[in-house]
Amino acid sequence: MIGSYVAVGDSFTEGVGDPGPDGAFVGWADRFAVLLADRRPEGDFDYTNLAVRGKLLDQIVEHQLRRARELAPDLVSFCAGGNDIIRPGTDPDEVAERYERAVADLTSAVGTVLVTTGFDTRGVPVLRHMRGKIATYNLHLRAIADRYNCPVLDLWSLKTIQDRRAWDGDRLHLSPEGHTRVALRAGQVLGLEVPADPDQPWPVLPPRGTLEMRRDNIHWAREYLVPWIGRRLRGESSGDRVEAKGSLSPHDIKSWIEAVA
Repeated sequence: MIGSYVAVGDSFTEGVGDPGPDGAFVGWADRFAVLLADRRPEGDFDYTNLAVRGKLLDQIVEHQLRRARELAPDLVSFCAGGNDIIRPGTDPDEVAERYERAVADLTSAVGTVLVTTGFDTRGVPVLRHMRGKIATYNLHLRAIADRYNCPVLDLWSLKTIQDRRAWDGDRLHLSPEGHTRVALRAGQVLGLEVPADPDQPWPVLPPRGTLEMRRDNIHWAREYLVPWIGRRLRGESSGDRVEAKGSLSPHDIKSWIEAVA
């Protein structure tokens, strides 16, 4: 039974798009930690979230995996490389080689490494044209997981998060419901009985008109796309002044989730 869990990664694992009551983010990893802690009848469970938005693979390896090795938990979720892949000119084969070196090092120090693939981005306007690179990287990640006997949280195959309601207004990060479905799938991957089905279909929505979609696109471009491009041009990261959440109490996380539900 898992008694300690460390989450490493970027904005996805930090939980961007899933705000808690105090302005911090919750996210799938925190929600997953609650599922794991609920299986500990004695109540002792250690959870640390080291993820920081905007971080590249090498930054995650240098700063987060070093700490994860020191903590030597029963489980580490390792989601990294996505911010590398979406940068122009990057080679998914080369990124995967660096990822594999990190997995080899990590598996020698912790109990289990949960490998996380990238999303299917066919419905994400900014990232749709990178779908082939992401798919190539995902194939590498699955092969790496096979070589090191790692369970895989396959986000590409989780079709319900392709619904627009699974995504935040920035169209780059998951909504609270999207994060919830990923946490449930992570639980399934590790053989847990989960309280809901992440593959449950969404309620049918009425079709949107062309004018409504055009207004949504204009708002999205002004509020999110232009600032995102600006940061890229200035060489800035959204996580430059962000600290990791660190050690968290699953009981507190559960209270936060209930407060904003």
